[in-house]
Amino acid sequence: MDSYVGKSISEPVLDYGPPMNVLDLPDGSRAYQWKMSDSGAVPIVTPTTSTVYGPAGLATVSGSQTNWVPYSKTCVYTLLAKPNGKDWVVTGYRKPTFNCE
Repeated sequence: MDSYVGKSISEPVLDYGPPMNVLDLPDGSRAYQWKMSDSGAVPIVTPTTSTVYGPAGLATVSGSQTNWVPYSKTCVYTLLAKPNGKDWVVTGYRKPTFNCE
């Protein structure tokens, strides 16, 4: 988000498409908001051990099991901008929630 500060609002629009929301703020600035979703799966590896009996006696066998746990998250990113002629220039942003940084 830092890379957009001081640049035209058209830069993030070109990168992420049109914002989902544009709010006019009481101080004359605007807030532009983008909603971004992410999903996938995270591997959880669990070590396993078993004791088996064979011709040579007892033996311990080690291995692992992998389970894939799905996740999804939706984050809202907000850029703040001030008017500059016919354009809007990004002056700052609001940090999204912890899981979205």
